[in-house]
Amino acid sequence: MTAYANQVKDYLERYQTEVGDDGLIDPHAVAAWAYHHGLHKPSLKTVIDVIAVDIAQVLREEYRTDALGQRYRAKHAVRSKQGNKNMSLWADIDDDRAPREHFVRSFSQRRQQIVGDCFQLKTDVDVYNGKHPTQKLIQMPLDFTYDVEELQLPFNKKAA
Repeated sequence: MTAYANQVKDYLERYQTEVGDDGLIDPHAVAAWAYHHGLHKPSLKTVIDVIAVDIAQVLREEYRTDALGQRYRAKHAVRSKQGNKNMSLWADIDDDRAPREHFVRSFSQRRQQIVGDCFQLKTDVDVYNGKHPTQKLIQMPLDFTYDVEELQLPFNKKAA
């Protein structure tokens, strides 16, 4: 764990002790408390990083609708590492200048995120079930084929 992560954990523990711990953690409340108490002073890099996160969120949230009425995400990111710096480059799905390879990589990375999320969800469910053996097992199917087909039905009828 990094020194920064340890620092955050330290003031998170202090926040829970001083403010009262109901078992729920609101990162914004903790951040405001830490800033107010002088425990976290953002650097210029931190400020730029926060603005970049806001910009990425705006890019991520831009949706459009095609001629069939399908709502699609307009901007897509590819994460990469240059030296020791992680970065994301974004492209618009409707921009003919954006290379096809960008979208191939973006869609592949998003699929890997989904696989990772499913793996973690299965692990979490398995651990919960293991810790609560007297309760009915929580079942979590991970085959989304029919879910996706059902969501596509209105658009398949329009295309026919």
